Amino acid sequence: MGDNSKQAEVFLELRKRLQSGLLVLRRDVVKSYSEVSVTGGDSSLHIRTPLGLQCVELPAGVSLVEGSCREAPGAGDEMHFRLRLSVDHQHPDKKEAPGSVMESLQLHKSYCFHCQSCETRVLEERVFKRVLPLPNGNWNSLVDDWCCHPDPFANLKLLPRVDDCLMGDTYLLVSRDAGCDETLTQECRSITNKMSDSQSQDTQKPNWRRKLVSCKSCSVGLGEAVAPDTLKLFITEVTVRPSAGDHQFDTSPDRSLFLEQTIAARLVELSSSQSMFRFSLQTPEGKAFILLWLLNSDSLIASLSATPFTAVSGDVVCPSQPKCCEHPSGTKAVSAIKVLYLPCLLSASTHQDVVETWEKDISVHPLELPSATCQEVLLLLTASTSCLPLSLHSMNSYKPQLPVMAAALT
Repeated sequence: MGDNSKQAEVFLELRKRLQSGLLVLRRDVVKSYSEVSVTGGDSSLHIRTPLGLQCVELPAGVSLVEGSCREAPGAGDEMHFRLRLSVDHQHPDKKEAPGSVMESLQLHKSYCFHCQSCETRVLEERVFKRVLPLPNGNWNSLVDDWCCHPDPFANLKLLPRVDDCLMGDTYLLVSRDAGCDETLTQECRSITNKMSDSQSQDTQKPNWRRKLVSCKSCSVGLGEAVAPDTLKLFITEVTVRPSAGDHQFDTSPDRSLFLEQTIAARLVELSSSQSMFRFSLQTPEGKAFILLWLLNSDSLIASLSATPFTAVSGDVVCPSQPKCCEHPSGTKAVSAIKVLYLPCLLSASTHQDVVETWEKDISVHPLELPSATCQEVLLLLTASTSCLPLSLHSMNSYKPQLPVMAAALT
């Protein structure tokens, strides 16, 4: 039997597009299906067990179809129920998950760039006359299909002008100014390309040097200098805010929540705009770190305690209302995306064939992140998986995950 210490006793996942839901209860909480009653309220769901009543608040326009709760085949130490929902698609959500900085930058607006770790302002007020997307992350691989002559872009770099902001999938290219010397530091590092089949580790040598850019206040890496006057800043390492006077900004969320929201937002944006659903999180050296497969972005999830004393949402435990079985404990169902992921570790030789297949597949979208951030993302995915019911921990070799996108908005 798996470790239940981190897993919610009551777990609910609702799919708005499919108008269906899954309710999972641990068998050490409820002994039989007859002990469970699920009813709907005004934009809410009521789950009654012998230990009390839990109330899950749903977004406006989402409600349970009364009498639709049915027993479903469980798995091991769990009991499953299937639900049907009524969803009013014309009813706007009052709160939506935050998008990434890619969708918020506008022309002729003044922005400041801050180190996400220590909140130090690293770039003073910038007003962009052009905000342009860079080519797709696979564009170099497609050049041969576009051109009938040698690659015309082989020795060219796409660099911003002074008042430009060029947007990659996970980074921004901006011009460097004199103020950067006061807030940023630079360090050169030799980098070796991935070995080809004909090369050995002994014969391969470094083929370029990266100039890493760090925050002078906290020494956290923010990106790199891709040219003498051009900075490449990762959206997971900086926060970009409209200028509103000195220090008149909301405090950034904690690092884990910021990273979770940023990655989730980019996956949703890329899948919506480019129909990309498979991603390879890579280090700047081009080494695959995590394979991600976006399953859906319309989930609503809620994790609760079976007792009325606490209500659990993600990893946050909040005091509930009165300690009485007839007073419902409650939480909100929060928006989430659902992905499968597979770590690309050197020790995971059993998955090497999957990694190689994805690397050769042009439909897999590469997302470049700093090595340390890739490790943070893997820790986030692993921690969140451990909170899911055991039956939802894996699908063949992959591990399903629910990064909470809207946790800060509940």
